[in-house]
Amino acid sequence: MTAAADPVGEEPVEEEPVGEEPGGGRRGDTVAAVVRQWQTVHPGLDTGPMEIIGRINRCAALLQQAEDAPLRRAGLSRPEFDLLGALRRTGHELTPGELARETFSSGAAVTKRLKQLTERGLVERRGDTRDRRVVHLRLTDAGRDLVDGILPVQLAYETAVLSGIDGPEQGELAALLGELLSQLEGRLGVLRA
Repeated sequence: MTAAADPVGEEPVEEEPVGEEPGGGRRGDTVAAVVRQWQTVHPGLDTGPMEIIGRINRCAALLQQAEDAPLRRAGLSRPEFDLLGALRRTGHELTPGELARETFSSGAAVTKRLKQLTERGLVERRGDTRDRRVVHLRLTDAGRDLVDGILPVQLAYETAVLSGIDGPEQGELAALLGELLSQLEGRLGVLRA
C-alpha cells in the first residue's frame, strides 16, 4: 500500500495498489473484497473455490439483469424466452416434459409459462392422436418472428459484454467453463444427495 495525502490536509490515507489478486482477480471485484475479509477472519482458510464459484455466480447475476432488458421490452421473462428458444432451436414440436428438460425447469413452471405464451398467441398446442393426455407444442408464426427478432439483439449484447476479453482468452474461458459445466452436470445427482 502507498500513502496518499488526504485532500483536506489531514493524515495520509493508505491506498490499495492496483493489480491482480493472488487468485487472479482484480482488486476491485466484489468477490476479491469478500475473500480478503474471510482471509482476515480465517487466515488458513482455502478460499480458492470461493474465488471461482463466487465470481461465476456474481457474473451470472450481473449478466442476467442486463441481458433481460431486450426481453422486457418484448414483454417476456427470461424463462418464457427460454421456452420459446427451445421450441425454435429444436425445430420440431415438443411435449411439456421435453420442454422442461430442455430448459431445466419444473413441469409446473413450464405449464404456467405455456399458458401465458399460448394466451399471447406465441405457442400453440396440439393434442396427440393416439394419447389424449399428451400435448405437442410448437411456435406460431408470431412466436417464431419474436424469437428471430430478439436473438440478434441478445447476441449483439453478449458480444459487447465480452469485447473486453481477447478472442483467444474467450476461447479458453469457454473451454474451462464447458469443462466445469460438464463435470457438474455429470455429478448433479451426487451433489444434491
